[in-house]
Amino acid sequence: MKKILVPTDFSQEAENALKVAAQLARKHGSEIHLLHMLEIPMQGIDAVTAQVEVPEVMFFMKMAHKKFEDMKNSDYLKDITVHDIVKPEASFNSVIDICKEQGTDFIVMGSHGASGFKEMFVGSNAEKVVRTSDVPVLVIKNKHQEFSIDDFVFASDFKNDNKETYKQATEFATAFGAKIHLLMVNTAGNFTTSRKAKERIDDFIKDYSFKNYTVNIYNDESVEKGILNFSSDIDADLIGISTHGRQGIAHFFNGSISEDLVNHAKRPVITFKI
Repeated sequence: MKKILVPTDFSQEAENALKVAAQLARKHGSEIHLLHMLEIPMQGIDAVTAQVEVPEVMFFMKMAHKKFEDMKNSDYLKDITVHDIVKPEASFNSVIDICKEQGTDFIVMGSHGASGFKEMFVGSNAEKVVRTSDVPVLVIKNKHQEFSIDDFVFASDFKNDNKETYKQATEFATAFGAKIHLLMVNTAGNFTTSRKAKERIDDFIKDYSFKNYTVNIYNDESVEKGILNFSSDIDADLIGISTHGRQGIAHFFNGSISEDLVNHAKRPVITFKI
């Protein structure tokens, strides 16, 4: 976690994410790369329209840099190396490209609440960031005076294609000194006995040295509700899920899981790409 990318639209929700990123940067000696993307169409500019649209782009870019300067003077960013980037396009490709160009290895993003999360992540550029990002994406939904992780729920079907994401989860948990609660949710339509579920989980983790974990098989009406209810039962600090490059958040647990999981979660969610 040496370089943290924080996309921002200068909203309160984005600032909540930035404050968490600042805490992570301070804890791990990381630098922060702030990214703002202007929602100004650049295509179709010709000799007639350029005199109108290009000055407009330059104006908004200067305004964004001014806001960045004000942000970097905030107390919570004191003594942290912060780089600001303004892109004259609102495209998820910009986020992915910046990650590759700058070598960032972690993304922290804000969420606008339940309806806002759906608008921001489902079928939007930000959802594509989560789907296509090769690095973990931490979604922050609320203010965190102190961002600490003691109890971390890692929900999975514990099949082989999730092993790389589990490795990333253990590294994240180790950095925070957190306990991982391995969670497999049983539903009526996809039932596995407790013994078989535990055997599958034990086999899944047998090659890993991480020992600070619990094994949990939870019965509920749906996978989403099971994850949310279990996380609520133990008052988890973080929920971790896997995403797939082709189907994003929707690819989870033998096919699909609705966006309701992250849409309704009241706690931070971190996604790891399979």
